Amino acid sequence: MVQFKQALRIAASSIGSAKLRSALTTLGIVIGVAAVITNASLGASFNQFFEDEVASVGSNFVIAYSKQPNLFFDNEYELIKNTPGITGVSPRKRMSGELSYLSEIKNVDISGVSEDFQEIQSLQLDEGSFLSDKDGYAVVLGYDMANEEFDRKISHRSTVDIAFRLEDGSIVRKTFKVKGILQESKETVIGGNGDTDTMIFVPISTMNEMLGEKDYGAFFAMANSLDNVGDISDEVDGRLARNFGVPKRDREDEDAKPYGIVDQAEILEQTGQIGDALGSFLLAVALISLIVGSIGIMNIMLVTVTERTREIGVLKSLGYTNSGILSLFLLESVLVSLFGGILGTLVGGLGAFALETVLKLPTVFPFTLIEIGFFVSVMVGVVAGVYPARKAAKMNPVEALRYE
Repeated sequence: MVQFKQALRIAASSIGSAKLRSALTTLGIVIGVAAVITNASLGASFNQFFEDEVASVGSNFVIAYSKQPNLFFDNEYELIKNTPGITGVSPRKRMSGELSYLSEIKNVDISGVSEDFQEIQSLQLDEGSFLSDKDGYAVVLGYDMANEEFDRKISHRSTVDIAFRLEDGSIVRKTFKVKGILQESKETVIGGNGDTDTMIFVPISTMNEMLGEKDYGAFFAMANSLDNVGDISDEVDGRLARNFGVPKRDREDEDAKPYGIVDQAEILEQTGQIGDALGSFLLAVALISLIVGSIGIMNIMLVTVTERTREIGVLKSLGYTNSGILSLFLLESVLVSLFGGILGTLVGGLGAFALETVLKLPTVFPFTLIEIGFFVSVMVGVVAGVYPARKAAKMNPVEALRYE
């Protein structure tokens, strides 16, 4: 313990005797560790951001969509609805149509859905309520459709006209009562702003009645938990494949099926891979800074060894062993690196918070990053100090004392 305290005192004295040089060396480690901490935190934030984005467009969703017309009907609806683990399912059919309010007419995108669609897609209402399966000529409008698209705002309980052009060229027009207005949605990288803000939802039964059709374009289903989404999606896929006579050998071939399946777990896996790749890239860039900092420590320690050659000779003449000299210079290197690591961790944490705030990312700072910061800084000090310390330890004491 006495020897360690003495070595610590000598190392601290050596660092203090060259304050500017030590400060510049420490700065390299500060920048390197701060870059590692900041970029690791950003990587975690991007992963959380992608998870939040996927969650914002639905809850445990499984989507089956048709690749050809007149494919999905009530039979397929019941098949998916009765799949174990499915807690809700809504058909969806999208059509172009006209929305008339007072004297204005707009060409719009209209979706026919059922009441389960709200929970599956996590839709929030600003006014009124969402559609129920008992509704007839009721409509729910996106926020922008109600507040921005027309000269006068469309309020809850207003009436609007909706018209569809049929294949024979005739137009069918009905009057709908506005049952609800959705909350303004935030911009997302998954669905994009305006997907629901400019959307119009009507009961799927009413839309098909006006069109004189019975088919659906897609089914939006909800699984009982995120952990089971993948398995439930596979079960839905298997049931649809058997229903449409797709052979088992072709079920993995998307081109062989007249429909497609996508689920939340699959999208999370894909976005997770993007987040991991981005995080790895950021971390690789940060490690370059850390390598530069470690080279700086090694250079300074080599200079220090040369400058203190006579001192090494004196220490050896006083009884210091090779291992003692090695430990002394290694301790000095670790002290410089550790101090830089402490400052770098602090700077990196503040930098990560600032960047996440500016980029509007969720603030994620795993406290394990603090441990990583200390560990990395100590390892850098050890690795960068080993060669100079070995060089000092191997000096011949007689030659060291004669050094000018």
